[in-house]
Amino acid sequence: MRLDKFLKVSRLIKRRTLAKEVADQGRIAINGVEGKASSNVKVGDTLTIRFGQKLVTVQIDTIQENSRKEEAAQMYSVLKEEKLTDQENF
Repeated sequence: MRLDKFLKVSRLIKRRTLAKEVADQGRIAINGVEGKASSNVKVGDTLTIRFGQKLVTVQIDTIQENSRKEEAAQMYSVLKEEKLTDQENF
């Protein structure tokens, strides 16, 4: 599944267009490698996403084409969340 679609379906990012912008800005890494919106993700991949001053690392547990709000959080596990200081870059 494409990275931007996974982010939308899993509700990590609410809109696919926003997910595409974030990926194109280089703020998402897949298994430590910078990911593009069109990059394919699979079960077991680790995503590191920079949201402003926060760095969130999640592992993909399942992939579904569509999901209800209640099911979306089951698609991934949060491995760690960390706050970035002004000097740190992704």
